[in-house]
Amino acid sequence: MPQAMEAERHLPAWHRGSTARAEYRIEQRVANYPEHAARADAPRPDAVLKRLSLRALLCLCLLPGLGATLQSRDVVLASTTSTRDTGLLDSLLPIFEARTGYRVKLIAVGTGQSLTMGRRGDADVVLVHAPEAERVLVDSGYFVRRLLVMHNEFLIVGPAADPAGLRGMQDAATALLRLAERRAPFVSRGDNSGTEQRERMLWQKAGRAQPREESWYIESGQGMGATLQMASEKRAYTLTDIGTYLVWKSRVELVPLVQGDSELYNVYHVLEPNPKNAPRINVAGGRAFADFMVDTATQRVIGEFGRERFGQPLFVPDAGKVDRW
Repeated sequence: MPQAMEAERHLPAWHRGSTARAEYRIEQRVANYPEHAARADAPRPDAVLKRLSLRALLCLCLLPGLGATLQSRDVVLASTTSTRDTGLLDSLLPIFEARTGYRVKLIAVGTGQSLTMGRRGDADVVLVHAPEAERVLVDSGYFVRRLLVMHNEFLIVGPAADPAGLRGMQDAATALLRLAERRAPFVSRGDNSGTEQRERMLWQKAGRAQPREESWYIESGQGMGATLQMASEKRAYTLTDIGTYLVWKSRVELVPLVQGDSELYNVYHVLEPNPKNAPRINVAGGRAFADFMVDTATQRVIGEFGRERFGQPLFVPDAGKVDRW
């Protein structure tokens, strides 16, 4: 009997016949993250590899716990672009890797994409800032743990001349309405990021739909840094998190115009995918990263990050506080 068939014959009955699906899922994850897959020094049962074909090995990966062992040193983190663009993760990830022995593959995309990756098992842990969307997915069972990490704020920025007259306004939704009334150029992320989700909420509060079909409304489809650059080039307004704005401030001709509204509070959580829905994930690695983000020492680093360069921290640590989000 061929080795692959022999390996499959000894699987539990509910596993038999699912080898092809397992091959596809594992190969798909490898194809999506070549750097994650290319590391050759992850723990492997060498003796087994010498005896079994790839198909037989994939059969064995269906057995509880073995798949996680084969990838246990790599952690795929899906995170909003602001944590990368500010440089925060550049500071934190080496500490995490040195402390734990895990290696992090960072996928920096919008929060919407990050949550989708976690939900379908393409990420082991996610770091995002869209509380309403997060709660829906937690309540639906896609994530098993959601921990408060930190916050900063959103603000509306625009050209110093401020042709729409937003300067000094306290209500962000009313400010967006004024932009619409005066047809002032506005650049939206347009990528279902946490920033765009907050923008949509503000349009709803203002009593109108997101004006996607109107000529003055521009969608960048890019991260926050690129969106700020586009807004600067077009002498337009945009909604941004303050951390990314401060990093880009010297490279763009944009100034803060609307801030301080409670609706602009920007909170970040770390979430662990439910292994029942995503059996491919590295559960232990994802949990280790989540624990790291709320660890006292890490929170101190977060609280000081940016202070020396910008005169203020870019994020406020929140672990252990009452989470009303």
